[in-house]
Amino acid sequence: MSDRLNVLKTYKLYVGGKFPRSESGRVYEVTDSKNRWLANAPLSSRKDARDAVVAARKAFGGWSGATAYNRGQILYRVAEMLEGRRDQYVREVAEAEGLSKSKAAEQVDAAIDRWVWYAGWTDKIAQVVGGGNPVAGPYFNLSSPEPTGVVAVLAPQESSFLGLVSVVAPVIATGNTAVVVASEESPLPALSLGEVLATSDLPGGVVNILSGRTAEIAAPLAAHQDVNAIDLAGADEALARELEIAAADNLKRVLRPQPVDDWSATPGTDRMTAFLETKTVWHPTGSLGASGSAY
Repeated sequence: MSDRLNVLKTYKLYVGGKFPRSESGRVYEVTDSKNRWLANAPLSSRKDARDAVVAARKAFGGWSGATAYNRGQILYRVAEMLEGRRDQYVREVAEAEGLSKSKAAEQVDAAIDRWVWYAGWTDKIAQVVGGGNPVAGPYFNLSSPEPTGVVAVLAPQESSFLGLVSVVAPVIATGNTAVVVASEESPLPALSLGEVLATSDLPGGVVNILSGRTAEIAAPLAAHQDVNAIDLAGADEALARELEIAAADNLKRVLRPQPVDDWSATPGTDRMTAFLETKTVWHPTGSLGASGSAY
């Protein structure tokens, strides 16, 4: 018989690169698919949501100003860190979603591969959605993508890790910062992701992770004047409608819930382009002489 104490893990929020408890001090019980207790998770308040937005805004300048190549390196480093903690995530996903160990391993492997996939897109998306535009005149017309800003992300409820990665990675790959509301019933993989992000090269505040009641946290984020966009992946139809109305007050970009049959399917570029703005620059080419052009 072991004489060791059972050391239970205390899960915390991840805000601004740190691990605070909920401002309110509240927690809620997280159970597995058979209703067995797993852990107490922080029950985030409106104040926690506001703090996360402040952290995301503070980090936006540095992250959006970093080179796309550097962002790709950092995302790849996150994948390396996830690979090293693969067994932990397999256990957490299996408990959260009621999957066998082999099925949970497939989900975790797909999530790690997805980080690598988006890491490769960081310095390529500009070539896909930007470029030179043909115009009839002595000038260049160039369009280039720029990040939208601070994005609130409601993580999918049913896919606690692969779905989470699939909605967070494209937001930050393109230079945005994120405030993430984890799956309400299965928040533990998301809270553990914060531990990986903190020990990778990702600057604090680029991703902020909150747990608790989705509707309670999402309402102040949708109405927040310093949130530029919101992904409603984890909202049901009624909640999505309410949040969309609240988001209209400061003309937020809104990505409504999209039905996803298989989160492991190749995602395409839609979630990256959803939170990009297009900047178009006109530049004169100079006079065109008989012997050719002069710039």
